[in-house]
Amino acid sequence: MDTGDKSVASTATRVSEHSAGEEPIPSMNADTESIDKGQINVLAGKDGALVYLKGRIDIDFSPVLRNRLLVLLQAPRPKTVCIDLSAVTHIDSSGIATLIEVLKIARGHHTELRLQGLHGRLFRLFESTDILSLFDGNARRPSQRGCKGV
Repeated sequence: MDTGDKSVASTATRVSEHSAGEEPIPSMNADTESIDKGQINVLAGKDGALVYLKGRIDIDFSPVLRNRLLVLLQAPRPKTVCIDLSAVTHIDSSGIATLIEVLKIARGHHTELRLQGLHGRLFRLFESTDILSLFDGNARRPSQRGCKGV
């Protein structure tokens, strides 16, 4: 091993060490990356659908969400689509934009799109930006009229 290799090896050792009392930074691997990935589950009923979202709704997951919701809004067109956000841990601007885009399309199809299960920071974000008023205005409750069991 030449001198350059020793320098790289000692730097790598220093980076992985941590001081007493400090928590080590977990390494990102396939297991930790998949813990909070966005997930979608759709339960379709006679007059509508209930969409359960889980994890991170971000730029990586938004296209999947958009495509799935657009397929859901096609014939036979549901009267109501409820999106349950109670298991969402994070939503970024692309996730919010996707929900607003789907809301606009749903209105064009005469389908009511509702949100439910907003909580904590997500609720405050939707409320303070006035996005909540675009939907039905009260998405905190876990279930609303026409949503539970659709």
